[in-house]
Amino acid sequence: MLYALAVATILITLAELGDKTQLLALALAARHAWWKVLIGIFIGTLVIHLFSTLLGQAVGNLIPQFWLAIVTGVLFVGFGVWTLRGDTTDEEDTDRSGGRFGPIVTTTIAFFLAELGDKTQIMTTTIAADPAAVLRTFGAAGPAISQWLASIGLTAEGLTPVQTFWGVWMGSTIGMMIADGLAILVGSVMGRRLPKHLITRISGTIFILFGIATVTAAFLK
Repeated sequence: MLYALAVATILITLAELGDKTQLLALALAARHAWWKVLIGIFIGTLVIHLFSTLLGQAVGNLIPQFWLAIVTGVLFVGFGVWTLRGDTTDEEDTDRSGGRFGPIVTTTIAFFLAELGDKTQIMTTTIAADPAAVLRTFGAAGPAISQWLASIGLTAEGLTPVQTFWGVWMGSTIGMMIADGLAILVGSVMGRRLPKHLITRISGTIFILFGIATVTAAFLK
């Protein structure tokens, strides 16, 4: 299990760097308490990566990718508009509640939507199918990672499907938390330095742009 966990942690951490969900984590952390954003990210990631690991490629076969992208994009645009409208409410009330559903639920929903069809979700599904095979697709980095894991006694030999499931699920979640934890740190610093109304507008705009980009990409495929 430790082999699958290590592979998933390393590859998902690398894949998440610079990804849209990392930028989303930064925006949310600038607006809400860092620990609430961290909990929301953990729950959202845990749920979506459970489906990715458990169902594998079957998830993509159940829902056509085109309609999945359209629904996700529209929901994100609506989420962004909702966030911008919150900028007109009483600032003290907004700080206290963090939105109608609160920052933890808001972050959980946002990350669940953002991860649908994202590269880290697809990579999680791929790793769950065969952790060792995935490393072989990473060029020179793959063998280097394999050799390092072997040097500390971690190999794919004897890895069972159950061990793979738990290892990939936990490892992919840990990888997301590592990468997004860095974004939360930056976002928290920004939140202390930028006006609240500006942070709200930036966050809402990011949500809307994500939604438009997702819908546009669906039609361009």
